[in-house]
Amino acid sequence: MLRGISSVTQGVYSRSNRFDNHGFAIISVDHLATQVQPPGLWLNIQYDAFFTQHNLSMTRFVLSVSKRVKVDYISSPELALLTAIESGFKPTTTKLVFRFLGRNEIEPSTSQTYGSLLKNLTFVKTFASGILVPKDYIWPVDATLYLQPHTSVVADAHKAGLEVFASDFVNDIPISYNYSHDPISEYLSFVDNADFCVDGVLSDFPMTASEAIACFAHDLGRKASSQAKPLIISKYGASGDYPGCTDLAYNKAIADGAEIIDCPVQLAKDGTPFCLSSENLTESAIVPKDVGGIFSFNLAWNQIQNLKPAIANPSTEYKMFRNPKFQNAGKFVTLSDFLALSKNAKSLTGVLINIENAQGVRVADAVNEVVIKAGFDKQTSLKVMIQSSNSSILMKFKGKSNYECVYKADGSIADGPDSTIKNIKTFADSVVVTKDFIFPELEAFITNTTDIVPKFHAEKLPVYVETFSNEFVTQSYDFLADATVEINTFVQLAKVDGIITDFPYTAARYKRNRCLGVGKKLPPYMEPITPGSLYIFGQNP
Repeated sequence: MLRGISSVTQGVYSRSNRFDNHGFAIISVDHLATQVQPPGLWLNIQYDAFFTQHNLSMTRFVLSVSKRVKVDYISSPELALLTAIESGFKPTTTKLVFRFLGRNEIEPSTSQTYGSLLKNLTFVKTFASGILVPKDYIWPVDATLYLQPHTSVVADAHKAGLEVFASDFVNDIPISYNYSHDPISEYLSFVDNADFCVDGVLSDFPMTASEAIACFAHDLGRKASSQAKPLIISKYGASGDYPGCTDLAYNKAIADGAEIIDCPVQLAKDGTPFCLSSENLTESAIVPKDVGGIFSFNLAWNQIQNLKPAIANPSTEYKMFRNPKFQNAGKFVTLSDFLALSKNAKSLTGVLINIENAQGVRVADAVNEVVIKAGFDKQTSLKVMIQSSNSSILMKFKGKSNYECVYKADGSIADGPDSTIKNIKTFADSVVVTKDFIFPELEAFITNTTDIVPKFHAEKLPVYVETFSNEFVTQSYDFLADATVEINTFVQLAKVDGIITDFPYTAARYKRNRCLGVGKKLPPYMEPITPGSLYIFGQNP
């Protein structure tokens, strides 16, 4: 450890300060190599010119360290340093990597911009075996946060005989909307596309990079067999990408691998049942905001279907938004159209019809009529799930062939007596709970695991959990700003039976995870998070 520096603090203010001043000191290279013993070591010398100005020689330091410690990679944005140490290293033992900074920044040794040097990669090859570039050198992003066509940087570098490493991968900042707030999708665009594959990535969250490359990249394909159990149930369709309960949201949910798509039913003034997250239209459509509310039962269906949908943005307080180019795309659908769409989707195993409405009994009767008319009461290819927090609604459907009654449990269940859970069995076949029923949170950390899932399983009641979203602000710190880590913990540790999500693609991809499977030893990056461990670790020393 370095003398005079007793502790460090978190420099990224969006991250928890719970671990500040806990005695985590800045350590030396020798300490890292001998005490931590990483599988590989990469040294980055960022400001050689600065040290030279203070009569310190990074060249001597690097050559000295390399005699005591095996160094796998040395990178620097300064050409002079790399050329000075080049003769002291064998390329088979230590690779020298030229680090590119911003295109318009000046490389001090040559007084050229990094953008200019990028055009002369054959020259870079004379003193380096690889290049390290910011990720937007490869996949540019425009001012609206959408991807532009990829550049030829990787192909050009490989042609020149250089390896390519991409940097600036961070889970907890907004990334391009093309990735649907999913960091694994971003990694895969660099290592698993038809045109190129980088040779490595530098990340603040190496666990995500490891699982992306080892568990999801290459030869996986959408048709790979499932390796995990839980049902993938949509939340208003793929409402993370399109306005919820629209034709676009439902079609994308199907294409993304949802096994059950959902329709929260509302009634129009003329009695037409249709899919919408709330009977208050101001929550899901563009309507005047200066009124107390415009409700579905005040408008006929032909008026409702002409409204422009509005995408949900549950994380706006953190300045995180969903797919703004398509924020008003799609059309609302009737329950009848929803069932027809479902019947034509060969990949679905069922539909979930959610009845949470002040007109509950009337809605239930309308649902029953439409379901029977569509033939869903007799067909066996698609399961019909009826969800409600109202037991009397579920009793209207309980016992009917091919119907599954799903009870939306409230907070009193978690602390209630076992007899309460036994009573649920009399009117429901399964339950829906929120994530905190299973992993309670404190200060955005999960603290422990409840026994709610084993209790329901003891009564043979499957447990579906909501709502899983990709935005990192919706996840506990324990999950490392990675939706896949969160899903994996609920599946592997809590043994949930279903994932309810507004980003079905992320959950469906998880099921095809090649790192899972019966009898397989899980790699460290696919082990579930231990609830409470991070919170306790962050307690004052």
